[in-house]
Amino acid sequence: MTDKAKGDGSSPDPEELRAQVERTREELGRTVEALAAKADVKAQAQQKAAKVKGMVHDKAASANEQLSGTAHVLGRKMHPRGPEAGAPDVAGTHNRRNMLVLAGLVAAAIAVAVVVTRRDGRC
Repeated sequence: MTDKAKGDGSSPDPEELRAQVERTREELGRTVEALAAKADVKAQAQQKAAKVKGMVHDKAASANEQLSGTAHVLGRKMHPRGPEAGAPDVAGTHNRRNMLVLAGLVAAAIAVAVVVTRRDGRC
């Protein structure tokens, strides 16, 4: 509808008008879809929740890997192999403390896994 009469003084023919109307309808349809997407707060919230859920899952997996690595290192320190091991602690307090630390790390890893699993089920 922005096209005026042709430069030679004649008006557009019906086919040109139909094509112009069809283009305008398509453009209007795209505009309405874009406005509806901006107004759909629920869909935006779901997209944001899915993004945050993915980030939490990634961080939990990273933390779980770090805890597993730390537990492995502590396990090696508690049970050293080779001549650098030294004499065992007579009272055994060092080994007990290491076992408690290792148990705490394992419990933390399990807690993180449970929280992530439960959140995956809810969202």
